Amino acid sequence: MAVSVSATSISLRHNFCRGFLLTPKPNNSLTIPSIFLRKGFALREKQSFKACMVMEEKPNHVLDEDEKDMIVESFEDVKKHPSVSSVEVKRARKMLERYTYLAAAILSSAGITSMAAMAVYYRFSWQIQGGEFPALEMLGTFVLSVGAAVGMEFWAKWAHKALWHASLWQIHESHHRAREGSLELNDVFAVTNAAPAIGLLWYGFWNKGLSGGLCFGAGLGITVFGMAYMFVHDGLIHRRFPVGPIAYFPYLQRVAAAHQLHHSDKFKGVPYGLFLGPKELEGTEGGMEALDRELQRRIKLCK
Repeated sequence: MAVSVSATSISLRHNFCRGFLLTPKPNNSLTIPSIFLRKGFALREKQSFKACMVMEEKPNHVLDEDEKDMIVESFEDVKKHPSVSSVEVKRARKMLERYTYLAAAILSSAGITSMAAMAVYYRFSWQIQGGEFPALEMLGTFVLSVGAAVGMEFWAKWAHKALWHASLWQIHESHHRAREGSLELNDVFAVTNAAPAIGLLWYGFWNKGLSGGLCFGAGLGITVFGMAYMFVHDGLIHRRFPVGPIAYFPYLQRVAAAHQLHHSDKFKGVPYGLFLGPKELEGTEGGMEALDRELQRRIKLCK
């Protein structure tokens, strides 16, 4: 169905019109998606006459159910439309930002995962071509992969408190304000953590022996932590993109609630860590009670 505005009648032609009164434009016809027909969009009327919105069939274009539910194709079209509120404009912008970041997250994760898998395969296949099996080197790679992934949580906790909330606050402050756009200045920290990971992977890939295996494993561990951090912190907690089923993992829900308390500054910034944030709150007075309340609040919002 489409909507046309008729200014030819002084009286209301149908009870439906009582909630949708628009200021008319002489000799003009306006067609808009029915998704914007909500109470309160426009309730203006003039003393001389009233304009009534009449539902009628359009032979050339009939909206089906899918089209009714579609968001406007372009944010600029929404912005220019005279009957769209600022709330709808912000909603369209927010949706565009979320899916832009989601596309970037999926592409980067797929690319990094595939490159890491290929690097692991080719590195060890080259080393066993001569019939030797570098068991110590492989063990070192595995141990450093796990160790670096776990160690990054403690590094992030220390850096968050000692650097980001101290000398680097001018950069990190953008993360504690309302974000405008898909990116924020705080994202530069992700790049700085990626640089040593790339360097370690590069050196470990082209160098055999225990030192090469250890560097390669450390680079893998940092990469794994970075990907997990992106999906949990940026996706699950700050909703920069949808994360799917991982939002229903109980422990990750507690992690999200704990990080929300960090942004509330209720416990002087605690917790500064991410994945061990709930554990960090155990050492604060009233921390676990606040965590449980925040967790229940987030669960209700999700429902």
